[in-house]
This record gives sequence, structure tokens and C-alpha cells, in this order.
Amino acid sequence: MEIADISIKEVERIIRVDHAGERGAICIYKSQRFIARFFYKDMVVQLDEMLEHEKEHFDTFNYWLVSNQVRHCHALWLWSLGGYVLGFITALLGRKAIWVCTEAVESTVLHHLEWQLNFLAQHDLNAHKAVLSIKADEEQHHDLGSLNGSSAMIYFPIKFIVKYSTKFAIWLSTKL
Repeated sequence: MEIADISIKEVERIIRVDHAGERGAICIYKSQRFIARFFYKDMVVQLDEMLEHEKEHFDTFNYWLVSNQVRHCHALWLWSLGGYVLGFITALLGRKAIWVCTEAVESTVLHHLEWQLNFLAQHDLNAHKAVLSIKADEEQHHDLGSLNGSSAMIYFPIKFIVKYSTKFAIWLSTKL
């Protein structure tokens, strides 16, 4: 396999994984929003805004995949299920847990995006543009999570589980 073929496959893999990740984020916010409607009504507007961002990101990556005739990730269902479960559990644990979850997911995603943007800048400017288009929203979500969450030790298990389950989902998606 030539270097150009490897680069093309890597670009496809990047967008496929990002597409799946956005599906997971949509499901996290949907679950959190469902619980917030009953217990944290003041958070619903903010969760709706973040949910809309994630839907736009999903559509951006879906458009790229369709336009370039690239299949979606076979683990899309897993991202959905994981997102719903993660969102539901963190919302049941309280408003701080929602924000801790947001900060943990977004810090992992932003770290992942940095590598992607560097790679894509050298190999596919169209894909680079798609990934770059979501970065500001993801930074905003991270900052909101940091601002409204907590660094108290009681939240460490949530942060740890969310961060490493996100990393695992990204890794698994690269294989499927």
C-alpha cells in the first residue's frame, strides 16, 4: 500500500470516528436534558444549545462521509448506547456531575482534535475544514464544564470513568 493510500484511509478513519463521537455526544445531552427537565430546569436551555451544536457537528461529518462515499463507523450504535447511559447516570448524580462529564468528554475530544488537525492540515484541507469547524464549540463546552463543574475529589471517579470510556470508544471506533 502506498503512502497516499494510507493517508486517504487515515483521513476517512478520522472523520468516521468524529462522526461517531458526535452521535455519542448527542445522546449524552439528550439523556441529561431528559433528567434536567425534571430536576434542573435552569440547565435545560444550556443543554439544548450544546445539543444543537453536536447535531450540527454530526451533520457536518455526515455530509463529508456521504460526499466522499465513506461508510460510517460500525460502532455507531455503541456510541449511541454509551452516550445515553453516560448522560442518564451523570444526570442522576446531579448538576455538578453533568458539568464534570462535559468537561471530561471535551478535554479528551480537544486533545484528540489537536492531533487530527495537524494531520489533516498536511493531507486533506476539506477534512481539516470540517474538523476545525467544530473546535470552537467543543472549547466552549469544555469551558462551561470547567466553570460549572467541580474539582472536588468526590467527582474524580466520574471524571476518570468518562475520560477513559471516551478514550476507549475512540480507540474501538478506529478498529471498526
